[in-house]
Amino acid sequence: MFANKTLWIILLIAWMAGSTWWHVCRIKQLCADVAAPATTSVDGSVAAPLTISDGDRLRLELPSNFSYATSGNQANLTALGTSLSELVTYLKANPGRTMAITGYYAASEAKPADFDNLGLARAEGIRQYLIQQGVPAASLTTQGQLVDVPDANLAFTPQGDSLTGGLSFAFGAGSPDSAATAMTPAVDTVAKAPAQPLPTTEAGLAAAEKFTSVFKPIDLYFPLGGANYIQTADTKKFFEEANRYLATHKDKKLLLTGHTDSSGPDVVNLRLSRERANDVKLKLRKSGIDPVQIQVDAKGETAPKADNRTPAGRRANRRVTVVVQ
Repeated sequence: MFANKTLWIILLIAWMAGSTWWHVCRIKQLCADVAAPATTSVDGSVAAPLTISDGDRLRLELPSNFSYATSGNQANLTALGTSLSELVTYLKANPGRTMAITGYYAASEAKPADFDNLGLARAEGIRQYLIQQGVPAASLTTQGQLVDVPDANLAFTPQGDSLTGGLSFAFGAGSPDSAATAMTPAVDTVAKAPAQPLPTTEAGLAAAEKFTSVFKPIDLYFPLGGANYIQTADTKKFFEEANRYLATHKDKKLLLTGHTDSSGPDVVNLRLSRERANDVKLKLRKSGIDPVQIQVDAKGETAPKADNRTPAGRRANRRVTVVVQ
């Protein structure tokens, strides 16, 4: 009787130890001697954890890689830890460095309606994310490249519904154009189209903003001296879709980020950008979005989307950016 009881205790302790090891080492990936699992494609290719390197200036060993739904252009960043935060910090601290982002796609994937190819859409998605984190837009360029699978940059899961990889990064110095030239892919590359002239009014800027997804940022503009943002069919569609999505995804947030031009002191601009974002939040609370799911951030003049040396550029920089995260 005593021996049986002792045996049961030993088995219980062993089961608890094994469960703890599995949760910590295999699920949480917190054990140093357990490598993060790679994703093997149908064809046997593997998308290894990604390294982002700028010579001896920067080397980031990401714990995993980007992942996408098949034919999707919004990257899943949850497995990347704080590595992208380190990249943001590096780019903000080194304005003389530029970064070219290449997005990869397979011929079997569907082409998005609003981009020349899916690779460009993927590159633009991460570019917009970095801009939202404060990286200067002028330091980033994008391009798309078609690849044949299996490929080291693109690995589909056996189910075929998702993939890992999809992006690579190359650094340069000087103008973004030189960085893009230094990294010209060999196959079916489509560079980002040249920038079109900016609208000359706030109403024109608002009309130029197009809704594609609640996960793609859209900018709100305000009439000169006005407190209410200019509503368009696209901003209305954005908030309708965001409202529906947030109602069923309580863990997600609607991020409102205020921006200004470079006129005036930094401290004043930071305050103004926060006040304008808070004004939008106050109005959105009346639309039915849970206030707990609305998050406000302020960038002041630190994340321009256009050249502050021109009146049109300064007008384009005075905005509130909204996106679901």
